[in-house]
Amino acid sequence: MLEGGPKFAGVIGLNNHDNNYNDLSHGFYHKLGEGTNMSIDSVGSMQTSNGGGSVAMSMDNSSVGSNDSHTRILNHQGLRRRATDNHSVALSVNAFAQGAFGKIYRGTYNGEDVAIKILERPENDPDKAQLMEQQFQQELMMLARLKHPNIVRFIGACRKPMVWCIVTEYAKGGSVRQFLTKRQNRAVPLKLAVKQALDVARGMAYVHELGLIHRDLKSDNLLINADKSIKIADFGVARIEVQTEGMTPETGTYRWMAPEMIQHRPYTQKVDVYSFGIVLWELITGLLPFQNMTAVQAAFAVVNKGVRPIIPNDCLPILSEIMTRCWDGNAEVRPPFAEVVRMLENAEIEILTTVRKARFRCCMALPMTLD
Repeated sequence: MLEGGPKFAGVIGLNNHDNNYNDLSHGFYHKLGEGTNMSIDSVGSMQTSNGGGSVAMSMDNSSVGSNDSHTRILNHQGLRRRATDNHSVALSVNAFAQGAFGKIYRGTYNGEDVAIKILERPENDPDKAQLMEQQFQQELMMLARLKHPNIVRFIGACRKPMVWCIVTEYAKGGSVRQFLTKRQNRAVPLKLAVKQALDVARGMAYVHELGLIHRDLKSDNLLINADKSIKIADFGVARIEVQTEGMTPETGTYRWMAPEMIQHRPYTQKVDVYSFGIVLWELITGLLPFQNMTAVQAAFAVVNKGVRPIIPNDCLPILSEIMTRCWDGNAEVRPPFAEVVRMLENAEIEILTTVRKARFRCCMALPMTLD
């Protein structure tokens, strides 16, 4: 563990893995004991130590909860501190991803590889700072509720007035978009593409069952595990469906965004279904949606011209049907994720049947020999 560097007071939350933990009333914040260290990379104006580009963040138990900014989040509905043993999170030197408000680092927690999202609160932009705080709290509230094999596992959180952290499991394969880019936009093998699409659909079916909307479902937010399964991530802009009338219209990313969101009209969970249709197209083709357009041009084309990505001629009819239904301009036509799961399961069976038939024909074509 690194020594030196500035000292901060803070808390880190450890996810409660009790099977009886079904809501936030049990809490997920845990108090750190005095002297617990958490080493993080240099971020923004934070001081480096040991010449290695890192600082040590020590959590001093004596000041936990005394700071107003801590009190606000710790007293947030459903959240509370719980006493526990000391824990530490050590981060690697280099960030592997960057978002609008911060960077994501690879680290270790109790010997496990983890991803640590570091958010820096802007000093001179109160509106942006308020938005950051809302998204930070929102992501914690969402991740604490979500427990599914196809959703990134929440481990804990740490907060100081200027630096906030969210700790989740680490996905070795990076994002789907990174994976496709490394493949130089070559299509994923069809069997794997359908399997990964099923992972996303099952995870999203679970999210929707809880009455939530992701609102930014895209290949950048889909992480690939070591076994090539998919984990849905980045719930910073997710919302409860009953809050749709007050949702920020700019949420989401244009290339994956449903037309009703682009037009700032009221929307439902079906915006996630639209985005899934685009993601499925990405997995099947390996391409970036609307790659010859800017994001704004893509948004204009989607809304005003009804443009959608071109489905390959050799695409399985059932997959073509899923995509066209998912990204239909009429949200009511889009299927719920439970139906998408069933359709993809049928596609998976069809692919396996086709492969078996092809192998059988190949065997029959071989010349017969006598022993």
